[in-house]
Amino acid sequence: MPLALLALAIGAFGIGTTEFVIVGLLPEVAADFAVSVPTAGLLVTGYALGVLIGAPIMTVLGTKVSRKHMLMLLMGLFVIGNIVSATAPFFGLMLIGRVVAAFAHGAFFGIGAVVAAELVAPQKKAAAISMMFTGLTVANLIGVPLGTFVGQSAGWRVTFLIVAALGVVGLAGVVLLVPNIPKREGVHLRNELAVFGDAQVLLAMAMTVLGFGGVFAAITYLAPMMTHVTGYTDAAVSYLLVIFGLGMVLGNLIGGRYADRALMPMLFATLGSLAVVLALFTLTAQNKVAAAVTIFLIGALGFATVPPLQKRVLDQASGAPTLASAVNIGAFNLGNALAAWLGGLVIAAGLGYTSANGVGAILTISALFLALVSAALDKRRGQRRGTDRAGSVD
Repeated sequence: MPLALLALAIGAFGIGTTEFVIVGLLPEVAADFAVSVPTAGLLVTGYALGVLIGAPIMTVLGTKVSRKHMLMLLMGLFVIGNIVSATAPFFGLMLIGRVVAAFAHGAFFGIGAVVAAELVAPQKKAAAISMMFTGLTVANLIGVPLGTFVGQSAGWRVTFLIVAALGVVGLAGVVLLVPNIPKREGVHLRNELAVFGDAQVLLAMAMTVLGFGGVFAAITYLAPMMTHVTGYTDAAVSYLLVIFGLGMVLGNLIGGRYADRALMPMLFATLGSLAVVLALFTLTAQNKVAAAVTIFLIGALGFATVPPLQKRVLDQASGAPTLASAVNIGAFNLGNALAAWLGGLVIAAGLGYTSANGVGAILTISALFLALVSAALDKRRGQRRGTDRAGSVD
C-alpha cells in the first residue's frame, strides 16, 4: 500500500479522536464554562451538523483546487478549529471551534476516499479506503480513551491541543506523501451534482444512513443499558467501549478486503448478520459475557459495512465521485443522529433501554432491503445492456 495512505490514516485518526473524545469530557467542559451537561451536549450535536452541512459546502468550494491542496486546506482548518476549542474563553466560541473542525471532517474523508481509491489498482480500491478509515477506528480504540484520560487528569484543553498537534502531523503527511493527482478533465460542479439524479447513488447513500445508523441506535445508549440492565459498573463501560473499538478495527479491515472481491454479497452478509445481532442484543444484554461478545460483533459487523458502502457510492458516481463521496460521509453522521433520536424515543416511551436495539435491527433490515433493490436494478441494467448489444449486432 502507498505511504500516502498512512498520511490519510493519520488525519483520520486526529479527526476521529476530536469527534468522539468530547463525549467523555462533557462534565469537565460543562463545569469549566458553568453550563449544564445537556447544554454542553450541543458540542456533540453541533459537530454532527457541521459534518453534515460542511461536507458538500467544502467539497463544492474545492472543485477548482487539486485534491492534494484541498486536503491540505482541510487539515489546516481542522487544526484551527481545535485550537479555537482549546483556547476558547466562553462556551459559544468553543462551539464555533467544534463546527469549524467539523467542516473539515466530511470533505476530508470524502476527498480522501477518492484519493485513496486512485492510488491503487481497481481491484484494491475498497482495501485502500479501509486503510484510511483504519485511522478512524483506531482513534476510537486508542485516541478517545487516552484523550479522555488526559482531559480528566490534565484538563480538557490539553486534550484539544494534542488533537490539534495530531492535525499538524496529518497536514505534514499530506504535504510530503500524498501525490498531486491531476484533476480529471471535463468534470465540473454540474457533473458532480448530476450524479444525485442516479437512483443507484441515492440508494447507496440511503443504505449508509440506515445500515450504519443501526449501530448507533444501540451504542448511543450502551452505558445506561450496561449499568441498569446487564449489571456492569460505570467504570466497566470504558472497557466495553474498547471491546467495541477492537471490533471496529477488525471489521473495517475485513470489509475492505472482501468488498473488493464481492461488494454486494459482502453487504448482504454484513447487514443481515448485523440485524440479527442487534435483535438478539435485547436478550444477550441480560448476561455480562454475552453482552460483551455482542458489543464486539456490533462493532465488527457495523464497520465491515463502511468500506463497501463508501466504494458503492464511488462506483455508482464514477464519472464525478468527489461530491458524492463527501456527502456520503455526511450520510454516516445523519444515520448516527437519526438512530440516536429514534432510540431515545422508544426509551422515553417506557420500553426500556434494550428497546433501542430493536430500532437498530429495523433500520439495518431496511438497509438490507435497499441493498437487494439496488442489486436487482444492477441486474436489470445489465440485462438491458445485453439486449441493446444484441440489437446492435443484428
